[in-house]
Order: sequence, then structure tokens, then C-alpha cells
Amino acid sequence: MNKNRVIKEILSWVMTIAIAFAIAFVLNHTLVASALVISSSMENTIMTDSRVMGLRVAYVFHEPNRFDIILFTPPDDETSLPYVKRIIGLPNEKVEIIDGKVYIDDSDTPLDDSFIRENARGNYGPYYVPEGSYFVLGDNRNGSNDSRFWVNKFVPRESIQGRIYLEYFPTPHFLD
Repeated sequence: MNKNRVIKEILSWVMTIAIAFAIAFVLNHTLVASALVISSSMENTIMTDSRVMGLRVAYVFHEPNRFDIILFTPPDDETSLPYVKRIIGLPNEKVEIIDGKVYIDDSDTPLDDSFIRENARGNYGPYYVPEGSYFVLGDNRNGSNDSRFWVNKFVPRESIQGRIYLEYFPTPHFLD
């Protein structure tokens, strides 16, 4: 009788753990996007070796916005780990970087990107963002492998895995 009780208790724990893993698996592949940031390209917003979390469903009802931080499959290497960058250029926009400042559609006023570490050195563009794609930059403009340097300059909408909302390790904080 004691042996049956122990076996039932062990089976109960095994079932609980299996269900927890199944729920985590489903959530991670349908609702939540998580990544390890392995480069300094988003510093000081997201530090190297940080873990971030976002929502895969963030763009179900609306399109990505300028300044959203996204997790995506890099256009030049679809076998690579996902990248984390900030959306700067939206579909059908002209993006140009002049003396380190970002200008959209020939505006006289540069983007307010006061969150960046330092302005990019140099001039880039103009880049004409195609329909259904985005131009992305890292917040650490001089230490980022981003749209300026890729062969395929733009992130297609279907490559976006989610919007990053939370840095949860080593120092938890929301990114909005």
C-alpha cells in the first residue's frame, strides 16, 4: 500500500513537470519570443549578454512602428541566431544618414534618437525602404552590424519574430 502511494506521488510530479514543459514550449513558439543579446550593437539600451523577451503576437493587429525594438531573422544569414535592432525606416520611406544624423524623406529635421550611445560616423544612403520591409539600426551605431552594412539592406515583415519589451537578465527592466 505504501509502495502504490509513492508511485502515484512520483507519477503526479512527472505529469506536472511534463505539463509545465509542454506549456512553456507552446508559449515560446506561439506567444513569447526570447533571445540572448550577444553583441554590443544595442548598448546602452540593451547590454551585451542580456536576455530579452518579447511578444510574437505584437504585430497581429497592427504594423511595426518606428523605434520598436524587434527580434528578427537577419536577411543575409537566415541560419544565424536572431538579431535584435531598432526599426528606423518604415515601408516606402527614404532613409539617409548625413554627418551621423538620420533623416527620413528629405526632412530638414533629423530623427530624435537621443537614446543612442553616439551618432554614427559618416554618411550612408539614401536607402529606399521597399513595401513590406524595414530599415533597422543598432543603438550603438558605431558598433552595430545593421541595415547599413548588409547586402540585403531591409528586414522583410515576415522575418520579424516579435517586438522586444523586456530585458529580464541580468537587470530586469521594461524597454518602453
